[in-house]
Amino acid sequence: MVSAQQWAKRLAPYRQGNDFRSWFELSITLAAFLANWALIYAVSFSSILAAGLLVIPAGGFLVRLFMLQHDCGHNALFSSRKVNDWVGRCLAVLTLTPYDFWRHSHAMHHAGSGNLDRRGMGDINTLTVEEYLDQGFWGRLGYRLYRHPLILFVIGPIYIFMIQQRLPFVSFQQGTASWMGVLLTNVALLAAASGMVFLLGFWPFVLVHFPIVFASASAGVWLFYVQHQFDDTHWKRTPEWNHDEAALSGSSYYDLPQPFKWFSGNIGIHHLHHLSCRIPFYRLPDVLRTYPELADIGRITFLQSLKCVKLVLWDEASERLVSFREARRTITQPQLLAAE
Repeated sequence: MVSAQQWAKRLAPYRQGNDFRSWFELSITLAAFLANWALIYAVSFSSILAAGLLVIPAGGFLVRLFMLQHDCGHNALFSSRKVNDWVGRCLAVLTLTPYDFWRHSHAMHHAGSGNLDRRGMGDINTLTVEEYLDQGFWGRLGYRLYRHPLILFVIGPIYIFMIQQRLPFVSFQQGTASWMGVLLTNVALLAAASGMVFLLGFWPFVLVHFPIVFASASAGVWLFYVQHQFDDTHWKRTPEWNHDEAALSGSSYYDLPQPFKWFSGNIGIHHLHHLSCRIPFYRLPDVLRTYPELADIGRITFLQSLKCVKLVLWDEASERLVSFREARRTITQPQLLAAE
């Protein structure tokens, strides 16, 4: 049986990308997004329904632009670190995600993913059953509200992209480059939005752009959620934690239909991305074609992913994510046995 460490070595040749391919992928995605945006604006005067339907692919194009920015943050899209950084910073104006701040936070996420003692950096907040019970009434209520789908996938994305990532103080602890990146991104955003408002008017711009941002933000949070919050995920405490094992077993292979794989930049092949984050997004399918056995690790379909929403607590005894209802059963069962 091939170990996670051996798989990491086998994947090393796929880190080599192609700058022409990367520029091509960036160009067609950006052009498609801008064309879709203009089309929504044009048809909104005659059909609100048609404009609303066009928001869906526009949100998909914006998700894909974020995934290109994501690859820049891993120094994976282009061969030059400088090109990766400046392309990522430019895309930040569209994705509303300050590049330098996000790159640092995301690197911390990769460094400690699957480690129960290093939760909290770039993760969906997840408590163990024992931690949840120790919270007290208000703490448990707050956690239940936080893990409610309406908060996680509707209100949360608006807060993260429209408010949290606009505030410089969230990046102060990362140093000057990070908080300056937040400020400069905000300035660029203000300049771009002001220009669009001047050309189109305030409400036409807001009513076209906000739904696109909302659709892409919600989809992005959902993708991130199912990449680590699934039934067969893998978490360990520091003494037993291993980066490669956590990457391969603690990240899912979200096997979506082909169009959605394209819009999401193959980020659903997340176990391979965590195992070797320098692989460009367009080469991840090549790995699965060469090593089809990797497609069986952590694989979940769209229908299966819907069930992941109820998985909210990590049970260290059974080493799996459980629902609130399952957690109650694990707590009361020993009590019943003791009473007998």
